[in-house]
Amino acid sequence: MLVRVVVPPEEEPVSLEEAKAHLRVDGYHEDALIAALITAAREYAEGFQQRALVTQTLELTLDCFPISGEIELPRPPIQAVESITCTLADGSTITVDPSSYVVDAPSGRLALAYGASWPAVTLAPVGGVKIRYRAGYGDATKVPAKVKQAILLIVGHWYANREDVVVATVANRLPMAAEALLWQDRLLR
Repeated sequence: MLVRVVVPPEEEPVSLEEAKAHLRVDGYHEDALIAALITAAREYAEGFQQRALVTQTLELTLDCFPISGEIELPRPPIQAVESITCTLADGSTITVDPSSYVVDAPSGRLALAYGASWPAVTLAPVGGVKIRYRAGYGDATKVPAKVKQAILLIVGHWYANREDVVVATVANRLPMAAEALLWQDRLLR
């Protein structure tokens, strides 16, 4: 199972201005660094929580359809499934009829509709099924406040500690407060 970002988010959950206010930074000389830290902190939060934060298009690749008829789409909440395509052994592709499956958006579960079945075809031996979908809470205003606060704490920590190890100081991990905020909605599958 492989998940890749097809269309990245158009915006970050935390703006450059919000991060600069949090960091108490005036001027524009470090804008590029701070913007990069925001993106990295969002990616960290998404990886930790196993969720998409702002709208993005993802693609899940499977070798075959599960016997159970249910597929867990990574990084919910799911906004919409755009398509399910099958690559056949001969290299051609088909698209699964959207009426044959249902999606539980908050949990990220996709299941066969009653009486439906996955296409009875011979799939390519590797990566025969591709599910393209949009995920995330929506725009930046819909991202939970606790996640935005965690991102700000992470950005602050990385901004103040620009190296992996600082000599002659006590080594610190990611701020405990940020982890505590992110744990609240972490998916454990």
